[in-house]
Amino acid sequence: MRAAIVEAPGKVSVTTVDDPTPGRRDVVVKVASCGLCGTDLHILQGEFAPTLPIVPGHEFAGEIVAVGTGVTELAVGDKVAVDPSLHCHECRYCRSGRGNLCDNWAAIGVTVPGGAAEFAVAPVANCVKLPEHIDVADAALIEPLSCAVRGYDVLKGNLGAEVLIYGSGTMGLMMLELAKRTGAASVEVLDVNPQRLQTATLLGCTGAAARAEEFDRPGGWDVVIDATGNAGAIQDGLGRVAKGGTFLQFGVADYATTAVIEPYRIYNQEITITGSMAVLHSYERAAALFASGVLDPAVFISDRLPLEQYPEAIDQFKAGVGRKIVVQP
Repeated sequence: MRAAIVEAPGKVSVTTVDDPTPGRRDVVVKVASCGLCGTDLHILQGEFAPTLPIVPGHEFAGEIVAVGTGVTELAVGDKVAVDPSLHCHECRYCRSGRGNLCDNWAAIGVTVPGGAAEFAVAPVANCVKLPEHIDVADAALIEPLSCAVRGYDVLKGNLGAEVLIYGSGTMGLMMLELAKRTGAASVEVLDVNPQRLQTATLLGCTGAAARAEEFDRPGGWDVVIDATGNAGAIQDGLGRVAKGGTFLQFGVADYATTAVIEPYRIYNQEITITGSMAVLHSYERAAALFASGVLDPAVFISDRLPLEQYPEAIDQFKAGVGRKIVVQP
């Protein structure tokens, strides 16, 4: 089969590899779509993935074409989206229900071969069967949506909150859509990319701007979400949190990124600074939300490229062109 391979830091290609075979409790998925995200750029930089080479792709969906001998829940022909999380179920974090913080954290497309290929293997327990009306070519959006759902689990909801989101890429836009549905009084979005801001406006944000100073919020926002991982945005956002408010680090920053906090202000104004890591008990809910139409794939997916153009897709994503980019074998 054909697959994308990150061979070494900065080097990615598409080549022929052996067809996968399922283990006893695995399925083989014929990949219909595989999304690109910031994690893929980190893998390309030599971060996250413990060893290279690796077939990337942790956002994917498709149709089951083979099942292991112990699989009874799903069958050949079922349409599925795949939760890439691979928890050890043995460490203290797994045992306490915090598998996303697993000491032995692993993931399909990060530590084992992923969905940037014609076929991918996944444990049956990681597969969510999709209803017939879902187009699997769109369903790669479910994995990032599940991360956004986890983010709102961390925020715990706050009816009537004034929300500020840094970044209007795929994840910022998903956080916008969920903010609208979790009772936010207003949702304002910042981005230096005018085209992406236009999409945020299309989706109904309260306001869109390049800088927070353009909004009349002298007291700050109840909830500030960074969906960029950019040091400048993070630093600015930390200073925009209102008294009693929350700053959520949702974007994936480089390992070396740092920011300065003001301990007295955090104490005196009871500010919460928290993070949201990947997926936790949120994949099935994301699939249900997706099936209900919470996202419009035509808005979120800007580019569909053939698998053979995976290197070009990575370059386009790195350049910040478009919204969600998916490759299709």
